[in-house]
Order: sequence, then structure tokens, then C-alpha cells
Amino acid sequence: MTYRPEKKRKLFGTDGVRGVANEHPMTTEIAMQLGRAIAYISRRGAHRHRIVVGKDTRVSCYMLEQALSAGVCSMGVDVLLSGPIPTPAVAFLARTMRADAGVMISASHNPFQDNGIKFFGHDGFKLDDAIEAEIEELLAESRIDDIRPTATAVGKVYRLDDARGRYVQFVKDVFDPKLSLEGMKLVVDCAHGASYIVAPQIFRELGAEVVAVGVGPDGKNINEQCGAVHPEGLQATVKLHGAHAGIALDGDADRLIVVDEKGEVVDGDAVMAICGRDMVKAGQLSENTVVTTVMSNMGLDKCLAEVGAKTVRTQVGDRYVVEHMRAHGYNFGGEQSGHLVFLDQSSTGDGCVAALRLLEVAAREEKPLSELSKVFERVPQRLVNIAVKKKVPLEELPKTSRLIREIEAKLQGTGRVLVRYSGTENKARVMVEGENADDTQRYAQDIAAVLGLELGGES
Repeated sequence: MTYRPEKKRKLFGTDGVRGVANEHPMTTEIAMQLGRAIAYISRRGAHRHRIVVGKDTRVSCYMLEQALSAGVCSMGVDVLLSGPIPTPAVAFLARTMRADAGVMISASHNPFQDNGIKFFGHDGFKLDDAIEAEIEELLAESRIDDIRPTATAVGKVYRLDDARGRYVQFVKDVFDPKLSLEGMKLVVDCAHGASYIVAPQIFRELGAEVVAVGVGPDGKNINEQCGAVHPEGLQATVKLHGAHAGIALDGDADRLIVVDEKGEVVDGDAVMAICGRDMVKAGQLSENTVVTTVMSNMGLDKCLAEVGAKTVRTQVGDRYVVEHMRAHGYNFGGEQSGHLVFLDQSSTGDGCVAALRLLEVAAREEKPLSELSKVFERVPQRLVNIAVKKKVPLEELPKTSRLIREIEAKLQGTGRVLVRYSGTENKARVMVEGENADDTQRYAQDIAAVLGLELGGES
């Protein structure tokens, strides 16, 4: 399976606008224009319009928050600032406060020098491609340049002082009230990011003994050798403290990676397997279907098939998972990377919600995570990332395309090849699955080497 690029968008990737802070497109000028555009397209009805604006802990969030807020206010729309808070909290607040939209300033799992801006509608769902395209058109044209309210018609900025408390209570309500986390020791790694206050509080208030790490943000240590993309430290800390589990969130807490009591990683595929099977057992999984992406391991399909469930795959990006769920009436899905969406509770990926749903299974079954995760047997899979300066369509790379076809023929239907460009980073991703681990690794490295050479040696 190969990557086929869609119509090129100049600003938006698979998860909003992202780049190096203070370089195009992540400049204050663009942030202000984006603020004006989202304010223009999100206004509904005759009420005083409001947009919730959240952020993570990057030092660049200060300038982008101010610039974006200025743009929103210049269109006569008020801003509700939540301060550092998880991305799913912004979606929740936009929906429950009946705001016109929500905006999160974060580059998620990227290093601190990057930043990003992602948008939610009044219903708490990410904007679809068509609306993002409309925003790009508004920035490229001059249709709204003359909309300049004056005097009392300009927007105001308010601090939403109870934003964290609202979100903490919402997440706690997800957990089965007949169960408790008492007697459970958890290591919670917040990646020095947006969840550094709320995540430990959520688990403590549900009764767990919490060892909190990654809770000292300084503006530049977000995701630095910690959190969901670097679980190595969490693995060691879980074993050191004899914890029952480790919870790793990324910089904006919309993804989750778990570590079991033995220090082994339980990724998004394993969590989907455990929770999906549990939902089937309880009669809660709509259409007995889990929606995931092309990156999920083939072992997930087999695991769910054992209980009469199936997977449906979308292109990479949790927004596309959610879009497919909404379009077809499904209620659970996610990504191997840890974006997990329980649509009955949340409109977007939420690391804290996902962690509680998993811990709920462990508490109800009275089994350790290492025992629960045995239901998921992973097919050997190898992923190789290559740094690229430009994203050339694969059909324009004959050597790479030819090698992919040759390897697909060797796999004879027992595995998969997926080559795609990242929508959030300047990287190409080569993924190969197959029955033989050594062959899988060799095939992935061979494709990556040829791809790197054909792109000009940027690997």
C-alpha cells in the first residue's frame, strides 16, 4: 500500500497548521490572520460570539496566543483564554460552553521549537477539510479585510479561570462510579506539557496513588525524552516504584501510551484490542467495529475477529478516524500512536479518557495489564522514518515504486507495505508488516535507503 498525496494545501496538514515557531507559517502575522478567519467563519446566530483558546507549555505559545486573540477580537468576537490545558479540554469547553469555536495552540508531540494551531467547531469536533480550505482561501484573498468593527463592537479577552476544574470533573465522570482506583499505584508522565496539572489530579481524585513525572514545564522541555513518544523513562520508573501501570501523555495530552506493571509498552493498538473486546462483551461497541488507520498492526484485526468484531481503516490522522466514525455510526476508534477516541464520551482523542477506560477494564476484571494485553498478538512490523526536504509523490520516484512492488510480491498477501509522508513533520514513513521479523526489518530498511537516495540523500 503506498501513499497518494491529496490536493496540496499550503498551510494545513493532517492536524492543523504546524511548523517552527516564528517561521512561516507559524508566525504572529499568520496567527492573527487565522484568528480573523476562524472568527469570521464560526459566527452563528445573533448572540455575542465567543471562541475558546487553549495552549500547551511552549514558550512560543505566549506570542501566538496574543496574536491569534488579537485577530479574533478584531472581528468582533470575544476570546476565552483557558491557559495551558489539554487539546481535548478545548474541544470539551467549546462544546459545553456553547462557544462558536475552539482553538488549541500546540505542536502536540513535536519538540518545543515547533508550534501549531488546530481548530474545533462549536460541537467540539475538528474542522473538516472543506472548512480548512475555506480558511486558507480567506487568508489568500481579501474578502474579510474590510470587516473592521469599532468602538464597543470589538471583541474582548476573558480568562476562563475554572477551565481546568471543568475538564477534570468531565474526565472523572467517564470512570464507572461503581469502581475505584484505590490500591493502584500509577506513574503519570505528563511530558512537561498541557496536562501537567490536570492529569495527576484526575487519577488522584479517583483514588490512585500517583507518582507524577514530567510536571515541571519550563517552556522548552516539553516532550524532551519523556511522554508518549519517549516512554523509556516511564518504563524504568514503573519498575522502580513497583507501580501497577504507567500512563504516558504527549505534549497536548490527546494521545496515550501505557506501560504495564512489568515495564512493557502497551501501545494504541493493544489498548484498542483490550477495550474493543471489552466493549463487545458489554454490548457497547457499535456495529462491532473499531475504526483505525492504515498504520495499525494486522494483529488487531485477528484479535477482534476472535470475538466477532472487525476493523475499518482510514488514512492516517485521528480526525479522519473520527470523521469515519461519525459518518457510519461507529463509537470507538484510534491510532497505533495512541490517539484513542471513545465517541460516546469525547469528540476527539483524549489520553486521560482513554487511560481511564483501560484502567476500568483492569479494575473490573481484576487482572494486571500484562495479563489483559495477552489477547493482542502483534504481527512483526517495522517502521522507519526518513527526514525529507520535499515530499515528492511516489509515482515520480521509479526506483522506490519498483522496489515496493517487488517486496509486496514477496509477501504474497501475508503482509503489507505502506509508504507515506507525515502530515505533521518533514518526514517520510516506511512501514512493512510480515510473518518473518527479520525479513520485515530488511524490507523496510531497503525501501528507506532507496527512498532516501532518490529524494536526494536527505535521510
